[in-house]
Amino acid sequence: MKKTKKQEKRRRSTAGYFKAVKWIAALGAAALIVYVGSQMSGVAYNEDAIKVVDFSGLQPAEKRSALQAANNARCTCGCGLGLAQCVATDSTCPIRDSNIDRIKTIVRDAKQP
Repeated sequence: MKKTKKQEKRRRSTAGYFKAVKWIAALGAAALIVYVGSQMSGVAYNEDAIKVVDFSGLQPAEKRSALQAANNARCTCGCGLGLAQCVATDSTCPIRDSNIDRIKTIVRDAKQP
C-alpha cells in the first residue's frame, strides 16, 4: 500500500512534534535538577535572610562557606536555634546583637587573603 503525499506530510509533522516534546521534557528535567540542587545546598538561611550582615565582599565559595558556618553555629541564649536562624527570625533574642557580630566575624574570617 502506497502512502499519499498527505499521509507522508502528516507523519513528518507528527515526528517533529514528538521530537519537540522530547526536547522540552529533557530541558524541563534538567532545570528541575538544577533547581533541586540549589535548594538542597545545605544553607537554610542565606544572605537574603540575614540582611543585617554584608556578604558582598566575598567570592561565591567564600560566601557559601560563611553561610554554612553561620547556619551550623548555634545561638547561645538557650533557644536552640541556629545562629543564622536566630538572626533571621528572632528579633527578640536577648543576644541578637552579639549573634550579628559573630556572623560578621565569620564573614571576615571567610575572606581569603
